[in-house]
Amino acid sequence: MARAGLSPDAVVDIALRIIDEEGPAAVTLAAVAGRAGVATPSLYKHVRNLAELNDLVSARVMNELADRLREALLGRSGDQALRAFMHIYRDYAVANPGRYAAMSQAAPPEGGDQAKAAGALVGIVVGALRAYGLEGADAIHATRCLRAAAHGFAVLETAGGFGLPVDLDDTYALLLGMITAGLPKPAPN
Repeated sequence: MARAGLSPDAVVDIALRIIDEEGPAAVTLAAVAGRAGVATPSLYKHVRNLAELNDLVSARVMNELADRLREALLGRSGDQALRAFMHIYRDYAVANPGRYAAMSQAAPPEGGDQAKAAGALVGIVVGALRAYGLEGADAIHATRCLRAAAHGFAVLETAGGFGLPVDLDDTYALLLGMITAGLPKPAPN
């Protein structure tokens, strides 16, 4: 019989606590079971295996990021929306380095929770790019560029890759200026 209160969501919650405290590599079924107060085989009632748990964790992190982005972009368009996207993305990754590292960077298989969450993230960015007149393949190319810029900067920042004594926020502002300068001018409202 499953422990009262244990569910797939509760198992993900426990995994995220481990990630926040010790990093993604510390998440094992044994570690999660220990925190849950159950034997490892008891977890199989809630997740099939560690790969499924990692997928569920990744989907949760993507959904957290998507929720923050939706809120930040609400009522904004053009450069204002683009800047909000870039700042929220970076802020999330830097404030939650373990969770961000646990988020799969590969394209997820179709149909699962990760695919839905990834689709929501892409949809948010594509929506923000409409003000620039970008649609179809052009919007996908721009989305990839934005993700690469935000991801790369945040990963370098959290790894301590910017050691020179120059303000990182100024550098990020310059990056955002370069990106917005490279996009078509937003259509007037």
